[in-house]
Amino acid sequence: MSDWNPALYARFADERARPIADLLARVPLDAPRTIVDLGFGAGASTAPLVARFPEARVLGLDTSPAMLEKARTAVPTARFALADVAAWEPEAPVDLLFSNATLQWVGDHPTLLPRLMGHLAPGGVLAVQMPDNLDEPSHASMRAVAAEPPFAEVLREAAAARAPLLSFEATHDALAPSATTVEIWRTTYVHPLAGPEKIVEMVSSTGLKPFLDPLDAEAHALFLARYGARIAAAYPRTRDGHVLFRFPRLFFVAVRR
Repeated sequence: MSDWNPALYARFADERARPIADLLARVPLDAPRTIVDLGFGAGASTAPLVARFPEARVLGLDTSPAMLEKARTAVPTARFALADVAAWEPEAPVDLLFSNATLQWVGDHPTLLPRLMGHLAPGGVLAVQMPDNLDEPSHASMRAVAAEPPFAEVLREAAAARAPLLSFEATHDALAPSATTVEIWRTTYVHPLAGPEKIVEMVSSTGLKPFLDPLDAEAHALFLARYGARIAAAYPRTRDGHVLFRFPRLFFVAVRR
């Protein structure tokens, strides 16, 4: 997959900021000394961490060079590095691991989540938010178009890029053996957008990206046309002309024993 586009991602900064604030509000720490932001998204999640915990040493990790450059400018008091969350190991136990809209791209959560808990100091916190929208029309339509000719063969891998998230029970079971408390919840945000084309624009920088990247220009345009038609049918306009974009997200906060 090609690098992320920070400018496109930032067009919907307000919508993306709400789950960050909601997750951060549930972090039960007063003064963590070390914080690692797993998947910092041009600093959108790092800046609130620095603002709430100004005395902490904050490190942001991501695989995107483009996001890294933006984040260094946006949050100069934090440190940033290129790293794969799936393989990363801290030099010492961490007080807070914070991850917003990143771990859905990382596989094998029954192994990943206990490993992340193992990176925490006693009393440390793992706080995670992930889109839980694979069954929403916005994402089911991606897979439906990808299964049609002429896309089916070239997009077979893209259709499997994200696996369904663990159930509440399986998430709890992965975290509880090393935790004193585990809080899990799911919130569906309802974003009023100017039209169905804005839904396409919003997901183009995230979930739609694995489907578009392998396509040449002609196939890219055809895919977007078919996808856009499905989105327009799935999200009817309200009386004032908006569409209501439903966006479920899964959250959990676990405290290391």
